[in-house]
Amino acid sequence: MRIVSRAAAMQQLALRWKRAGVKIGFVPTMGYLHDGHLSLVREARKRVGKNGIVVVSIYVNPTQFAPTEDLSKYPRDLKRDLKLCRDEGVDVVFTPGDAEMYPGKAEGKYSTYVVEENLGRVMEGAVRPVHFRGVTTVVAKLFNLVLPDVSIFGQKDFQQAAIIKRMVMDLNFPVQIIVAPTRREPDGLAMSSRNKYLDAEQRAQAVILFHALQAAKNAIAKKPVTAARLKKDLQAFLTAAPLARLDYVEFFDPETLQPVAQVKRGAHMALAVYFGKTRLIDNAKL
Repeated sequence: MRIVSRAAAMQQLALRWKRAGVKIGFVPTMGYLHDGHLSLVREARKRVGKNGIVVVSIYVNPTQFAPTEDLSKYPRDLKRDLKLCRDEGVDVVFTPGDAEMYPGKAEGKYSTYVVEENLGRVMEGAVRPVHFRGVTTVVAKLFNLVLPDVSIFGQKDFQQAAIIKRMVMDLNFPVQIIVAPTRREPDGLAMSSRNKYLDAEQRAQAVILFHALQAAKNAIAKKPVTAARLKKDLQAFLTAAPLARLDYVEFFDPETLQPVAQVKRGAHMALAVYFGKTRLIDNAKL
């Protein structure tokens, strides 16, 4: 396994693979890897085959964090991450620093960003206004450096994946986006690097996100329900976890991400819930 930290070196490697006709699969991450990430690596390998190259990037991207968010506390363990990648058969791990990804930013000389102006206005975009600008910018830069044929994203970040797919379509990136299923713990909690922040009591109650998704599915199994009614019912449902503080719950069209007034089969649901300072998200097709 090769470890690359320089942007120019990563791009030169990718160009060499392209000239040789080698297929490249790419999994962008912020590190502190878990089996959810590793499932994306396995999907990448499946897509490019044993003769292809699988690249994983590990970079905690500062531009997708607001000043009040957890950038400095975001969990990091590069040594552990590299071992997991090596054990999983990753070919290259790209580990750039801020100076490589945003040259001149510290001196105020970086000023180019990629902005998707429609899908990012709702849900996560509404409560984290700078978030998706940072995501689209860093992913566009990573695509230009890794030059992947296929890139794998997780369904847990459903809105993010939808925005990346739109960016790829709108800006003509020659990369196929695959959205892989959410990996869950045995009790249903979606795997997340931020789960590390939870204490034992919070962790026990955090499964309420998964249970809320199941409750919504059950509520519309026989007939549609108004979004207003279902939101109210789910707010009451979440009181079963006294440490939970609801940020939002939304029901929306999975293509446009626009809210729906009537929730029926085929609609999508997303929610964000705080446990102390830890914010968890989840989503599902209903």
